[in-house]
Amino acid sequence: MGAMEIHPESRGTQPKLSIIIPIYNEEDSLPEVLRRVRAIAWENREIILVDDCSTDKTAAILQAERQYPDTKVLTHGRNQGKGAAIRTGLEHFTGDIVIIQDADLEYDPNEILRVVRPIAEGKTLVCFGSRFIGSVEAMRLPNRIANWILAQMVTWLFGQRITDEATAYKAFHRSVIERVPLECRGFEFCPEVTSKVLKMKYGILEVPVSFKARTIAEGKKIGWRDFFTAVWTLLWVRLFWKAENPAGLPSTRHE
Repeated sequence: MGAMEIHPESRGTQPKLSIIIPIYNEEDSLPEVLRRVRAIAWENREIILVDDCSTDKTAAILQAERQYPDTKVLTHGRNQGKGAAIRTGLEHFTGDIVIIQDADLEYDPNEILRVVRPIAEGKTLVCFGSRFIGSVEAMRLPNRIANWILAQMVTWLFGQRITDEATAYKAFHRSVIERVPLECRGFEFCPEVTSKVLKMKYGILEVPVSFKARTIAEGKKIGWRDFFTAVWTLLWVRLFWKAENPAGLPSTRHE
């Protein structure tokens, strides 16, 4: 594979960071997520909040966020799914680097910089925060098994070792994500973007992050149907999707 492309912003100027937060009925955790996101030490940034037609107090919380000049608040008129909310955010971001931040507290926004810094430093164009080379708390065994299967499928199907396909912390240089045609509407965003990025021959760097699982009673929305959708998505991309102009960049490595 070819040499890593080093972008100008990695040579001294702080690149602009876009943080996309898809939201659906997260009134309990959203204020704290926003507080932590605003506290990260990255001045050149924008926060894109996408409300996927929440039915709780999310709209009222987001109304107050409109006052910030670095913030965009987008709203779906009907519930469309997490993938659709992320795609809406991707239609409006203007940064050099973009990362997805969930609206719950399973992932700690303080670790955003750990995931985006390798891209800013020119080490990679795609970086995932892996829970399984970091730390995992309270994840049920069936969920661990499902995550292991999906990671192994990615490794087997696309020839690059991945430890955490389903991580929410996925960061991309804009030159990559703007080239990936996404069709996802629900939780299949993760397998679709992962498999298409790899089929386009971009390397994925993984860095350790921490994760504290919540239960369905606490608001967790992903379920077993989403696991089978993920399996099908990985297989479909591998067998039927054709990548145009593959990048030919380095393969997966860990830091």
